[in-house]
Amino acid sequence: MILNLSKIKTQSLLLFCKDLILSYKDKNEIEKYIMDEEIINKFNNIGNDMLKQISNITYPQNYYLENRKHYRIKAILDGYNFINNEISKNLKENEEFNPSMLYFSLLALWFKELNKESKSKEYIYFIIYPYSNVYDNLLIEIKDKEFRKLNIKMIELAEKVIYEFDRFSFR
Repeated sequence: MILNLSKIKTQSLLLFCKDLILSYKDKNEIEKYIMDEEIINKFNNIGNDMLKQISNITYPQNYYLENRKHYRIKAILDGYNFINNEISKNLKENEEFNPSMLYFSLLALWFKELNKESKSKEYIYFIIYPYSNVYDNLLIEIKDKEFRKLNIKMIELAEKVIYEFDRFSFR
């Protein structure tokens, strides 16, 4: 059986990002850094837009668990676990992180920098998304230097994880 490994990896990444967004959605932890409500709204709007698009091309959460023995779903979950393990390995226990910037950077690197799925119609939203505008807004407009450092750290973490994930083999 032939599997399109790029599509499987993309599905793994999107599923991971979906879970990451759902894990912090509607929480206000970001407010301890940012006093500017406009920037908080930008973070929330980007998250809601991404979640909507990811939900359009992924199955509901229970589908993956119910079908985990199917060879394709097993491969998607293996990729998901690889991403999760790489992030856990690179973050110290109880270390602070910004899930918004992390998932956003993971997607930007995968779709823009590595140009994955550039010919796929189902991922067109992620291919044409204006990532650079968001980076500018979320790095330049941030007044809190510690939060800016944290966001830069998330970009660096995403780079490590995505480059390892690109080399990941499903053997």
